Amino acid sequence: MKKTILYGMLMLFFSSCATSSFYHLPSVEFKDIAYGFKTHYVKVRNIEVAYIDEGSGDNIILFIHGLGSNAKGWIKNIPDLSKQYRVIAVDLPGYGKSDKGYYPFSLTFYATVLTEMMTELGISEAVLTGHSMGGQIALVTALQHPHRVSKLVLISPAGFELFEPGEADWMRNAVTPEFVKETPIRNIDINLKSNFYKTPADAEFMITERIQVRGASDFDLYCYAVSKNVAAMLDEPVFDRLGDIDQSTLVIFGEKDGLIPNPYLHGGYTYDIAQDGIDQLPNANLIMMPDCGHFVQFEKATETNGAIFEFLKKK
Repeated sequence: MKKTILYGMLMLFFSSCATSSFYHLPSVEFKDIAYGFKTHYVKVRNIEVAYIDEGSGDNIILFIHGLGSNAKGWIKNIPDLSKQYRVIAVDLPGYGKSDKGYYPFSLTFYATVLTEMMTELGISEAVLTGHSMGGQIALVTALQHPHRVSKLVLISPAGFELFEPGEADWMRNAVTPEFVKETPIRNIDINLKSNFYKTPADAEFMITERIQVRGASDFDLYCYAVSKNVAAMLDEPVFDRLGDIDQSTLVIFGEKDGLIPNPYLHGGYTYDIAQDGIDQLPNANLIMMPDCGHFVQFEKATETNGAIFEFLKKK
């Protein structure tokens, strides 16, 4: 019973397949996945961090992906936004084309990596734009390094939803690296669709690539990162500190988000969780995107890009 519930809770990240053809996909290394943009690399704390860097100018948007994902999750946002801004989409350590290892996978660790990466690239401050776990990382960065964050864009952010100690303990203990690694190949269509209100046809790469990297040489380290990041989000709650964030903040949620609030532990309405967070933030605006699920920037890319453009125009 617990295993069934856990599969449902973590649909976004641990996919498997309902179509037999997926069983015959060739294995691929993380670094061989095509992003559609040139990949750059920078050394931070002796970790090779991969990133996409498009556009130009002094106004910089730094995209931070969510749990189990990578910089490719922003491929529908980079082309438009890079017309007016320099846009950087990072692969966090442990994910995508970045190095993987037994790092101290806390949100503080990621905040440090991001700010030191900015320093290496000669960037004094940026608009941190995070999806899901990336949203909570953006919040931690703003709290710990406020002078490096000009504004915040939080898309379906983790950190607004609160978990009881018993719930958090269960999730920490259940999501082990072995659990991630042994996720079966069945049910991937169902798992993927839980992230969308209406699954876009061009989202299939999220299915195929997740299956293909099961044979990657560093897949075990990816599984370790995912496991530790689940604990990290629980171990570094931000809700009670949202009032300390002074930056102008745009929060976007899909009205039909199937992952927030957690449907197995809490239930309820996404709007209520979103409003709880907005009520704590001193300088924030909320957009609820209609007919949209958790992966807002992909399912409603045009609307998301437009909302970010409007937000960044404001002083």
